[in-house]
Order: sequence, then structure tokens, then C-alpha cells
Amino acid sequence: MLPDNIPTVTVSGRFLSPDGTPLSGSVTFRAPAQLTFPASDVILGGPVVAQLDAQGQVAATLPATDAPDMDPADWSYTVTEALAGLPAGRTYQLLLPARQPHVDLADAAPTDPSKPNYLPVIGPKGDRGERGESAYEVAVANGYTGPPADWLESLLGPRGATGPQGDRGPAGPQGEPGVVQSINGVSAAAIKLTASDVGALATAAAGMAGGVATLGPDGRVPTVQLPPSAGAVQSVNGYSGVVSLSASDVGAAPASHTHTAAQVGAVASTARGAAGGVAALDSAGKVPAAQLPAVAGTLPGTWMPDDFGLKSWAYDLHSGSRTPGDAPSEAGRLYLVGVPLRTAATISKVAVHVMGYDRPNTNASAYFGIYDKDLKRVAQSANAAQTLPETHNIGGQLGPVPLTAPVSLSPGSYYVAILVRGSGTSVPFLAATNWGPASTTSGARAADVTGVHRWLQTTSTTLTTLPASLSAGDFTEASTCYWAGLG
Repeated sequence: MLPDNIPTVTVSGRFLSPDGTPLSGSVTFRAPAQLTFPASDVILGGPVVAQLDAQGQVAATLPATDAPDMDPADWSYTVTEALAGLPAGRTYQLLLPARQPHVDLADAAPTDPSKPNYLPVIGPKGDRGERGESAYEVAVANGYTGPPADWLESLLGPRGATGPQGDRGPAGPQGEPGVVQSINGVSAAAIKLTASDVGALATAAAGMAGGVATLGPDGRVPTVQLPPSAGAVQSVNGYSGVVSLSASDVGAAPASHTHTAAQVGAVASTARGAAGGVAALDSAGKVPAAQLPAVAGTLPGTWMPDDFGLKSWAYDLHSGSRTPGDAPSEAGRLYLVGVPLRTAATISKVAVHVMGYDRPNTNASAYFGIYDKDLKRVAQSANAAQTLPETHNIGGQLGPVPLTAPVSLSPGSYYVAILVRGSGTSVPFLAATNWGPASTTSGARAADVTGVHRWLQTTSTTLTTLPASLSAGDFTEASTCYWAGLG
């Protein structure tokens, strides 16, 4: 986009073949040098190449050749036409005075050698771009009475003798490229490609040996082009033609033949839920309590995670009531509690058991999350410092912490992550148990078959967020294991 203070002229034109077909190609407008506009702090350089569109039309907006304070001044555009199908394009000069904001090439371009270029005459006293009298008009004003064609003929003198041939001049600049230079490596005035030139099979190969299969009127490959094995079945169990088999033909008993459940090694339907039979599942897909042994639902100490709305936990809280019972978390240290997940589940929360906690100040934080067996974080919570239960009652209180987004977990072992920032009573006391003396072979450090430990804690005590991943070298030995669950 040129600055507004540079006057411009729009040049347009349309190029058609004699039968009206739009031509293709380009028209190039070239100034004699770089154009400098001091008032606009702009320097313009290079030609303007306008491509013909699908209707053979071309348009370009160019600086006027009489723009004020332009350097150089008093010049004209060199116009070069490069049109497909025309062996030699025209080249001519074109003035574009600002007083005429639109010029059509059909009015300006010469069509024969005797027609002058579009160079408006500058009168001796007129402003630049104003049209003065043509030479013919001057002749008429001085008494000539003939038509313009006769006047032009009168300007031609007798043909002179042919002079000696001059030296060959330097090669001119290469012309503008045509629309198509080559197709598949073939350059010619009239290109004709074969099927092999474009990597295709000839139409004569359809249905021929070594060619391609054809489709019949039904849209299928005709039978004559199929191998013998792809046709109809030749025989069934030694029979041909229209075959009808009986049970004896295939070594089967007739439909009227029956067996009892015992004869086929099956359990009779009457055995479902009966003594000595098989369990019958209820509408929820579970074994009814009446078919469970008494020890599974009546003895104390058999609480399960789903009794608390959880999917899994590290251990029964009752089994963790021995020393130390509860322990404070250390600010800035990340604790990992191993939790086995027996079945696939969508987890939306983690849980800890808070024994005592004073809500921390606004500078404290508490983050919880889940890591897989490779110590990669798979889920995390928002800051839960202000939502953990504030409790000092006997037995404590279950503290569920929602995750920022639910996560679908496959069966396996995972870690519940605990990271608390705070000091003094703002650090919660959590339910914990002691799994033995601190050593690499203690119950706390021993890994299960998947490589997941019951309990880990980081060497660092300066963490502020849950890392995206951890490694074995980030942890130190400890024997105290917090209680945690997945829900």
C-alpha cells in the first residue's frame, strides 16, 4: 500500500484470443530506475508483474509518472506483455499522468508500428500531463486538408539504400516466463503425455493379462477374471450339486437327542444358590450377603475401602493404630504412600486421616496427588490448606481432597502424594503406622511385585509443588508410613 500523498494511476486491460478465449500470462510495468519520494520517505524499486486472471483481465495500481518531487522526473514505464500462445510479446512505453486516474491498455497500447506510444504531449505552457496539440492537428491548423492516413503517408520519404549490417548488440534481458514451462519433464510447444508418463496403466490394459481387473454392470469383478478357487463351492462332505446335510453327515446327534447336565459335565440351573451348587449374583452383579461365609461380614476389623466411599487404601486404619499412631508432616518434604488398586477405576479424590490440625496462615499450602509406579505424576489437587478438616478429637477425621480432574487408572499399585507447607501447629498430624526399623529391607521400603514401595519420602524439604516426575535418587529411608486412600 503506497502512502496517500503519492498520486497513483490504475492500469487495467483484458486479453482474449480471436475466438474469445481468455489468454493467460502477465504484463510487467518497469520504471527506468528506483523512484525516490523525499516527502514520503519512500524509495520504490523493481518491476510490477501483474498476472492475468481466469477472464484474461489484468490490473495494477502504479505511481503516476508526473508525481511531484519524484526523482527521477520526466520518464515513462516500459510495458512488456508475456502472453501464453503468442511467440513475441509487445514492449512499449507508457506515460501515466495523475490527471487521468484510470488507463485501459486497450486505449494505450500500440497495435501496429505506425501507431505512436501512449505519450501525452506536454504543451509549452501547460502543466505536466495536460494534452497539447498533436502533430496532425498542427498540420491542419497550418492548412492541411487531407485525412490522417494520407498525412502519415506524406511523412514517408523514398526508401533509402540498405546500409551495412551493424555489429550484434548485447543480449537483452530474459523475457518473462510463460504460464507453463514443462510438464513431467517434457518441454514442447504442444505437450502430449502418455499413460506411462504419469505412472498410469493404459486403458487397453483393462481386463487384459498383466493389466487390471474390470467391473461388470453389477459393480463386481466378472467370474471369468477370478481364479478357479474363488468361484462357487465345488462339493460339501463329498456331495456336489444342491447339497442338504443331515446330523449323521456331520457326526452329530439328531435334534431329538438329549443329555442331562451331569452327562455333559455342567451344573444344573437348579443348583444356582443351593447348597453344594454355585453362587447366584444379585442385580448389582455381586454375591448376596446370605451366600457369604459369616466371617466376611460379621467380625470386627473387616472394614473395606468402599465402606468409606473409597476405591482402595494403603491399609486398614485399625491395623495402623499402633505406634506411632499419628505423626506430623515435615514442611516442604514430599511423602509417597503406596496404595494397591485391585480393579480399574476412575479416581476423583485422594484421602488422608487427619488426627490434629490448626488451619495454616495464608502463606501455607497443602497439595495432594497421584504418581504411578514409574514415579510419573498422573493427577493432583489444588491447594487444600484451607479445606482439610480442622480436628483434634479422639480418632481424628477422614479428610478427602478432590483432584483438579478425575483420572482413569488401570489395576496396579500407585502412590498418594502428600506435600504440606507451613510451620508449628499449621502442619497437620496425620494417621500413621511404623513398619519397622529404618533400613533398606524394612517393611516400609520393601517393594511389591510391581516395584512400588509402601512408603517413601524425599530428601529435599524445600519443595513447593508436586514435581511432574521423580527418580529413586530423590528419596531417603524412613519407617513411618502415613495412611492414604483413593476414591
